[in-house]
Amino acid sequence: MKALEIKDLVKKYSETEVLKWIDLDIMKGDFFALLWHNWAWKTTTIWIITDLVKKNSWKINVFWIDIDEDFDRAKKLIWVVPQEYNLNIFSKVKDIPVYQAWFYWIPKKIAEERTEFYLKKLWLWEKRDSEAWKLSGWMKRRLMIVRALIHDPKLLILDEPTAWVDVELRKSMWDFIIELNKSWTTILLTTHYLEEVEALCNKVAILSKWKIIENTTTSNLLKKLDEEIIILYTKYAVKELPKDFVAKYNVIINSIDELEVYISKKFTLNELFSDLNVLGIEIISFKNKTSRLEQLFIKLTK
Repeated sequence: MKALEIKDLVKKYSETEVLKWIDLDIMKGDFFALLWHNWAWKTTTIWIITDLVKKNSWKINVFWIDIDEDFDRAKKLIWVVPQEYNLNIFSKVKDIPVYQAWFYWIPKKIAEERTEFYLKKLWLWEKRDSEAWKLSGWMKRRLMIVRALIHDPKLLILDEPTAWVDVELRKSMWDFIIELNKSWTTILLTTHYLEEVEALCNKVAILSKWKIIENTTTSNLLKKLDEEIIILYTKYAVKELPKDFVAKYNVIINSIDELEVYISKKFTLNELFSDLNVLGIEIISFKNKTSRLEQLFIKLTK
């Protein structure tokens, strides 16, 4: 069964086309990644799926429900966790998901049980009586996921869910999302992190020049990458690195707490982190270098 079907999607702002004849099928149970050459297209597509922006043509179905004909029914099956925080920051953590459940006619007792379950799953239970504004950034992001899951959506759209989250917390978030997907929640993920796509997603599509230029399995896409460039943020100052390490990974010290690493496809991040651990270098966070991701898109459009 198709969880999301996009057929001949066109969107114009005045006379400018931002999406041109987009076709995309996401099957029930998929963990699907969308990578974008222009991040405005990402936002436009998400807004169209959730009916915040009207498309010019043609159709979008969510589990065979046409969003133009019966969006009220479709929206019960879908939820977006946006990149920006959109919580009522003066509400208590435990009250935010329960209040969300009210919009879906979920009984309060069931809503409270689900809230407790997901707050514990996402390590927020101890903060349940805190006001949301007191949470750290990564805690707010987890709370938005709890709120999203309160009505048991069948299609969950995660927009940059681990942006600026450190390595350890990113891994724990991955474990939870994988578990969620195994329970047959279909997930559509947008992300800058190719490592995240590789770890989580079974399928991936790339949109460039108003259209989808790649729609394949993640393993097939990653075979086309010659290297990745990763920015590493270190806990302590790094002034010098062994010559053999620099030669292996082509490392540049951008500043005392920032390394730029060119990783050939014959190496993995796990191997890199293992070598860093041997050197006694502790990494607190990392990210793909965005400009290099754009270079990947340019390579694929040649």
